[in-house]
Amino acid sequence: MKDVLYIVIPAYNEEETIRSVISDWYPIIEKHNGDGRSRLVVVDDGSRDATPGILDEEADRREMMEVIHKANGGHGQAILTGYRYAIENGADFVFQTDSDGQTIPGEFEPFWRQRNRFDMVIGHRSARQDGISRIFVTRALRITLLFIFRTWIKDANTPFRLMKADVLKESLDYLEEGETLTNVMISAVFARRKKRVLYRQITFRPRQGGTNSINLKKISKIGLDALERFRRLDRELTDGCI
Repeated sequence: MKDVLYIVIPAYNEEETIRSVISDWYPIIEKHNGDGRSRLVVVDDGSRDATPGILDEEADRREMMEVIHKANGGHGQAILTGYRYAIENGADFVFQTDSDGQTIPGEFEPFWRQRNRFDMVIGHRSARQDGISRIFVTRALRITLLFIFRTWIKDANTPFRLMKADVLKESLDYLEEGETLTNVMISAVFARRKKRVLYRQITFRPRQGGTNSINLKKISKIGLDALERFRRLDRELTDGCI
């Protein structure tokens, strides 16, 4: 049987971009269709604009697209919902990207070719085009993770990552309900458990439409709240218990 790929995309108030993002990424699922079992899964995180209706319209005309509507819980919770859904429905590989059009589907194939050699292939945003404040946050996060987890994680929060579903499933056991930095935590778990991780440089464009719901003030608050969570995860990984 062919490998089953699930692409997980969280969406919140993306009425300006979501149609084009779906049109860009759906051909990847068609190409890597896993004998018809692969899926493009968009998780609507309680959007208040036209996003939910647009998603339902797009899914109605795409056999391998599914939509999950949930109450608003934040980006991290939307991703976690999508990951769990993919694993529960038989994914062999899970890929995650965002709904703002900053990533390029044409850069997916080199990741896919490495899928059996590594547990995770993750994008490295070496030349970000989405503002100096976010570049600063990424660098500060890198240093914080090095200090707490004692390992160098090049780009922990990149929304362009391909993971083996069975390894991802093990890693999710370390996450808590209400997790806000899901991808960061998963990157830390993979690094500390010495999973095989490959970083590949990707293009990271400016947001292609809509308004970013996370500003520097919110990012700073999330970062401060996350420090104790990082320490708690580090203790769990050190003790080898969940």
